[in-house]
Amino acid sequence: MPNNSPEPVATLIIVDDHPLFRGAMRQALSGGLDAGMAGIGPAAILEAGDFAQLQAQLLETPDIDLVLLDLSMPGVSGFSGLMALRAEHATMPVVIVSASDDPATIRRALELGASGFVPKSAGIETIREAISSVLRGDVWKPADVDLASETDPEIADILSKLSTLTPQQTRVLSMISRGLLNKQIAYELSVSEATVKAHVSAVLQKLNVDSRTQAVIQLSKLGSDAIGDHSIG
Repeated sequence: MPNNSPEPVATLIIVDDHPLFRGAMRQALSGGLDAGMAGIGPAAILEAGDFAQLQAQLLETPDIDLVLLDLSMPGVSGFSGLMALRAEHATMPVVIVSASDDPATIRRALELGASGFVPKSAGIETIREAISSVLRGDVWKPADVDLASETDPEIADILSKLSTLTPQQTRVLSMISRGLLNKQIAYELSVSEATVKAHVSAVLQKLNVDSRTQAVIQLSKLGSDAIGDHSIG
């Protein structure tokens, strides 16, 4: 009997360390997209329980159309995962789905390259609207959140410094924040330790800090509201 189901027009990956939340998201999105939500059509939906699984999925399926990323899970903390994805996959939209949904966190996520931010407390229709909007090339944020310019001068300064990093330097900073040593970073990036040391030196110089620890502290200031975000609500 022929299969008349339409071919998926988009491939999404849900990245969250809670299987129940991933399952709920998959069910909600499958139903909405299969119904032709917003003209997008059906989607193929993948899952990853941590950042390492996400990276493996991206190697196996390089044509991912959209990543739905929790801010904090095994392998990442705060915005380090988002920064790594933006550095490695510059054209792939990333939507943050997080329980930490205060205006400062949302604003910083968007400034660091997220294509959207959806609170975990949002209803199914809102989640579907956000994803369809981003798949059409728009940036989506909660309508009732004031995203005025960063009011904390220290945070604004850190964001400005981060914007000067090259993609490779951003990847190195993300790996430093995950506790990787130079030789581990060299292995991950397939470069020499000498090259990694040069990148680390450049990162420290651009961030105007003297050590890896100080660089991590700078980065953690952006994501302090997101650390420990493990809600499935």
